[in-house]
Amino acid sequence: MTTRGGQNRKMTGDWRSPISEAVGHGVALAACCLISYKIITYLLSYAWSVSRDDDLLGGMWAVVATVFVFRYSYEESAGAAISRASATLLSFALCFLYLLIFPFRPLGMVVLIGIGAIVMSLIGRTEDIITTGITTTVVMVVAGMSPQQAWRQPILRLIDTGIGILVGIVGAWIITLTDRSRRQSSREDS
Repeated sequence: MTTRGGQNRKMTGDWRSPISEAVGHGVALAACCLISYKIITYLLSYAWSVSRDDDLLGGMWAVVATVFVFRYSYEESAGAAISRASATLLSFALCFLYLLIFPFRPLGMVVLIGIGAIVMSLIGRTEDIITTGITTTVVMVVAGMSPQQAWRQPILRLIDTGIGILVGIVGAWIITLTDRSRRQSSREDS
């Protein structure tokens, strides 16, 4: 079984070894995760902070979105971003509407998970059912932990996820440009 990086090297004549590629990807992912975490926990917390615990949760949620989106190529990252965004938007809509009317209840949470699965199936995005369900679960459980103004949780998690997606996609774009530039330089040097 060939790694994704190995497939890329065979197709493009990439100059990097599997070790340097893995290290570069890992370092770039870690840097992107730190950036998304800092944006949410420090910059945005000054604009709209519910609590320190909620800021930390937001940072974690932004990092999760960054990890989900950051891939070995910009094209893969763009596909992952669309997947993450569609799952988050549906979960946001379901949870927001529910929490405007009802308080958190486990039965309400599982009904929303079921509705999310049905909607994703009907629109042909069955691969996003898992992410929709996970997102709905996190939003609803956090709303249950913070029942005062629980309707804010979907909004906050949407912002966290959006920042994480943006950082992940920009990071992948920068890495893709850097790799292209290095490949071009290595070809010119040969």
